[in-house]
Amino acid sequence: MTDLAAPLRRAAPALLGYAAVRALGLVVLAVWSAARGKSAHTLLTARWDALWYTRVADLGYGYEVRLPNGDVHSNLAFFPLLPWLERLIHAISPLSYADGGLVVSVLASPAAAWGIFAVVEHVHGRRVGVCAVLLWAVLPVGIVQSMAYSESLFTALAAWSLYAVLTGRWVTAGALALFAGLTRPVGLAVVAAVWVAGIASFVRDRSTAPAPSARVWPRALGMALAPLGAAGYVLWVGHRTGKGPFGYLDVQAGWRNGFDGGAAFARFVGDKFTSFPSALAGVGLIVGVGLVLWLYVVGVRQGQPLPLLVYTGVVTALALCASSYFGSKPRLLMPAFPLLLPLALALARLRTSRSAWVVGGVAVASAVYGAFWLNGSGPP
Repeated sequence: MTDLAAPLRRAAPALLGYAAVRALGLVVLAVWSAARGKSAHTLLTARWDALWYTRVADLGYGYEVRLPNGDVHSNLAFFPLLPWLERLIHAISPLSYADGGLVVSVLASPAAAWGIFAVVEHVHGRRVGVCAVLLWAVLPVGIVQSMAYSESLFTALAAWSLYAVLTGRWVTAGALALFAGLTRPVGLAVVAAVWVAGIASFVRDRSTAPAPSARVWPRALGMALAPLGAAGYVLWVGHRTGKGPFGYLDVQAGWRNGFDGGAAFARFVGDKFTSFPSALAGVGLIVGVGLVLWLYVVGVRQGQPLPLLVYTGVVTALALCASSYFGSKPRLLMPAFPLLLPLALALARLRTSRSAWVVGGVAVASAVYGAFWLNGSGPP
């Protein structure tokens, strides 16, 4: 307990600030939803992807919907860790599968915030770590962190795996990467970070002096563990569908998801310029993508550690270059928290009172936008 108490005290300002931002978002969502005659609880637990996760928890895999245009939406597209946890919570408590998913988010989101703080504190110090957590909390799509979705669970596993890599805890990093790979397809980003960091450390050892086996074997074991979650599920889906290693890609194709290098997204943005005022949305999308790329370049110039750059690069590439539902791209970018480091550094340079006003104002805007977004027609 003593070993845990000191890190928790250091992270306390970040975690308290995070809790306050999330509480504000939930209060605004509750008021907004009540005014529209909707249930905030239903919006958080029983719509869009949350329904697919609870169906996996309840019925197992094999459920699919065939659309009039011939597309097949199969629940095999959804990775199993969140449904497994929902099933576990349902088995040991009176909660429904959907409420079990909400419990996972309630626990995973502060764990993710703490992991982000740990990573950023290790790289830039405590003040920047607090600022990074607050910026992650006030993202426009931050309300997803409180939904029965897998983003918070994935970000928690990814952040702590990256922290383990940065601090040389290779077996822990590999085990957490394994579970991240069972959570979302973008778990590949965590695997890539572990592998690139491991290879780089082996190269450094060879260029200096041979590392003792006590250092080599934990690193090798961590690297071996890292891809087992994602690879295991993808291979199981291939076996389940009878289509081999590429069966999961066929499942995603049924959802019109795939990696096309960003061509579909570019066409989507281009179509916005065929009329007005949709052209304004097109300009906003271009500015948003430009900001994401600029933040990544700034992170490179500021010397972010290689594991963070690899992880962020893969998450960003998969989000922007996939032909998935375009309205979900901001949510898909949410786990790429190292993109926030340049902004956190700038925020940390301000006086505390001024930075508090900045974060408070953005938090209110984020809470209002989140309530508006979830009460809309399309999935986040």
